[in-house]
Amino acid sequence: MGAQRVDTVDARAGARRAVALRRRQRPRATAAYVLLTAGIVIVAFPFYWMVVSALKPSPEMFDLRLVPAHPTLDNFAQVLTRTQFPRWFGNSLIVAVLTTLSIAFFDSLVGYTLAKLRFPGRTLIFVVILATLMIPTEMLVIPWYVMSSAYHWINTYWGIMFPGLMDAFGIFLIRQFVSGVPDELLDAGRIDGVTEFGLYWRIALPQIKPALAALCIFTFLGNWNAFLWPLIVIQTGGMRTLPVGIALFSGEAGSSWNLIMAASALAVLPVLAVFALLQRQIIEGITMTGLRG
Repeated sequence: MGAQRVDTVDARAGARRAVALRRRQRPRATAAYVLLTAGIVIVAFPFYWMVVSALKPSPEMFDLRLVPAHPTLDNFAQVLTRTQFPRWFGNSLIVAVLTTLSIAFFDSLVGYTLAKLRFPGRTLIFVVILATLMIPTEMLVIPWYVMSSAYHWINTYWGIMFPGLMDAFGIFLIRQFVSGVPDELLDAGRIDGVTEFGLYWRIALPQIKPALAALCIFTFLGNWNAFLWPLIVIQTGGMRTLPVGIALFSGEAGSSWNLIMAASALAVLPVLAVFALLQRQIIEGITMTGLRG
């Protein structure tokens, strides 16, 4: 009986402590939720206002209502039929996809080489690659343009893509992940007669899928939103990418903000789709990247 009473007293004391702890934590949790909600509103409201403005007819453009009185899809129809938006969309898609595939293959191959192969000058090469990260893009525009002009790459897909076909950050990221792949796996493959490229393709790559996925996602989004270099190298309307096309269209459309907002909303859709469908890979890649030494 005495032992049961002691257990009962201990259980009640533990319950009281748990209740008191929850009461102390409740204001903190409430404050955290309030701050997070405010942050979501601040981040999401510009996107909401862009979509709402795209649905407004021209006479209601400067009406500050949060919901359009007479919503219409005519703005989207005009953008798709009266401009070269579909061509701009296709150009951006071609550039972003091909550049992402190039980055995924070459950066992972170089990262594997620097992480797992032993050869003279390996560390020096890696340091030089990292040093290029300190060079601002604006400083490289002139040599890029001179090279493009000399080899007749102006106003071509290759001229738009070639500066981003390999990336120093991607090499660094993949090298850090490949360094964590056990050498025993590669040695076992060598014993079985697997070639060095086979070790890279069949053993190393499957081990670093989260990092490779994150790199591909960020590369795609970066090239989808690229503006400065495409603006310089593109000379005709048919070769414009989406950011360049929309920027110049905003000047051509004048005060037709409903059309500008409709074009911007259409341009954002692929980015939102990528984040919605691949958010788990994005978070996993960022988390694992932060844990790598």
